[in-house]
Amino acid sequence: MNAPLMSVAGARPALSVPKMTVQALALAALGAAGVLLVPPVVAQTYPSKPVRMIIPFAPGGGSDFIGRIAAQQLTESLGQAVIVENRGGAGGSLGVEIGMKAPADGYTLTLIAASYPVNPSLYKLNFDPVKDIQPVIQMSQGPFLVAVHPSLPVKSTKDLIALAKKTPGGLNFATSGLGSITHLATEHFNSMAGIKMMHIPYKGTGPALTDTIAGHTTVIFGSIASTLPFVRAGKLRGIAVTTAKRIPAEPNIPSIAETVPGYDVMNWHGVLVPRGTPRPIVDRINGDLSKALKNKEMVERLQADGVAPAGGTPEEFGARIAREIELWRKIVAAAGVKAE
Repeated sequence: MNAPLMSVAGARPALSVPKMTVQALALAALGAAGVLLVPPVVAQTYPSKPVRMIIPFAPGGGSDFIGRIAAQQLTESLGQAVIVENRGGAGGSLGVEIGMKAPADGYTLTLIAASYPVNPSLYKLNFDPVKDIQPVIQMSQGPFLVAVHPSLPVKSTKDLIALAKKTPGGLNFATSGLGSITHLATEHFNSMAGIKMMHIPYKGTGPALTDTIAGHTTVIFGSIASTLPFVRAGKLRGIAVTTAKRIPAEPNIPSIAETVPGYDVMNWHGVLVPRGTPRPIVDRINGDLSKALKNKEMVERLQADGVAPAGGTPEEFGARIAREIELWRKIVAAAGVKAE
């Protein structure tokens, strides 16, 4: 029980302020100070309907693989269907824009790849790539795989460089699109190796792989998830990985850095939601995916495809994004790459 109000003889009785009025005043003060107030019930009732997962690339690529894994895991943990929607174009920026302009209610998630921090240097975005997003979690990390058509007389990075120098402009390389991370990774390789290969852009990794397998293009820097199965099937020849070290999934494939010292490009994927999404929802998705990334079956599934689980806090993921935006800005300028 509340203690009785006491008054001094001859003075006015003390005013009794109802408890609810005090709470209302406190909440109003916090609101005026700009503090976002989210009832705890938000996280408890979320989600009450299906969730959309936007993958800003064509089906069949590494981003599609990682995105569908995330969607499957969240479907199980959230108890609601997480529906994948592929929206490719402009190096992934079109799909991300759709995702970031969706209501900030947790019902639209967007998968991004390592091309995301490249895009601000190439495209005029209709959203701020740092201020308009709410990072949730980094899902994976790993290299790209350099693969060639089996008819090409190339079995190593050294061979590729030698052939490219022998036939300037005679070799072409397929990518998931103009200004994509695979495009910039290849141009970065061209610059460091002192060669020039002709760029053939596609709308997604899937189409780029299809034409490389068919022999219409000869070289591809593809994601491990989408490219490695074709290497193992003998339809492509893997000659190098783009990270500084080899990967456990294919220890016999050397790194580019073993021939071109200093070359190191990492591929990664993560999940965003629009800025303003309630923090309890952000934490719920982060927590569910963090648990999934520690699951033995999940780890083995990712490692079998040459990538490793990442994880971490929304803040850590946000710091990576901001850091890499500046890194790729320098590489784009040095390579002289411009989006059409």
